[in-house]
Amino acid sequence: MADAENTGSAIGLRDVHVCYPNAHLQFDCTIRRGEIAAIVGVSGSGKSTLFNVIAGFETPDAGRVEIFDENVKETGPSERPVSVIFQDHNLFSHLDVATNIGLGISPALRLGVKERGKIAGALMRVGLEGFGKRLPPTLSGGERQRVALARALVRRKPILLLDEPFAALDPGLRAGMSQLLLDLHDQEQNTILIITHHPDDLRRLADSVVFLDGGRIVAHQPTTEFLARRDDPAINAFLGN
Repeated sequence: MADAENTGSAIGLRDVHVCYPNAHLQFDCTIRRGEIAAIVGVSGSGKSTLFNVIAGFETPDAGRVEIFDENVKETGPSERPVSVIFQDHNLFSHLDVATNIGLGISPALRLGVKERGKIAGALMRVGLEGFGKRLPPTLSGGERQRVALARALVRRKPILLLDEPFAALDPGLRAGMSQLLLDLHDQEQNTILIITHHPDDLRRLADSVVFLDGGRIVAHQPTTEFLARRDDPAINAFLGN
């Protein structure tokens, strides 16, 4: 988790507006370097749109999108220092594990001895040493999630976005994956944003919580303060109070 010296801004959304025919979303927040921030809210509240704006998959209609204090609003996804792991892992079922991870280094799969060493090292770090020749359909849900994490590791991007990464996992696997994520975060000191619907993920992982409701950020505060909230019906419903 973020330490006291990591006070700079990793992500800044400055009066960002995204307009759809039937919805108008607006985001204002700052995510500190090196912290883990949980992005929460009911379905349709704007969580995925917020991720898409940060990653560059969606260009807002107004406002500034800052990454490390640079306005990247017009910068394409591949040029941003951001990795995204989606709920379905985005693994190619016909490619073996090592090749799937190698795509994080070179989309054209130009992989030499050095690159293959990085792949082997990433597999070791996520506890999948020896899995390089396996195909994704032969893996469990937790193992596929570990492969996705390994691919993010070889990319070495300082910002990692996780879209409900533990949704398909049982409670035991959720706890194990959470600990793996914390261990890797301690090593990488990267900035992580995680979309989740589980209050337990906040308690285990998050330094701060960004709560969305109706396309707006209605709360952004340290996790301990958020978990103690009793003044907002939407937050109470999420927390089960």
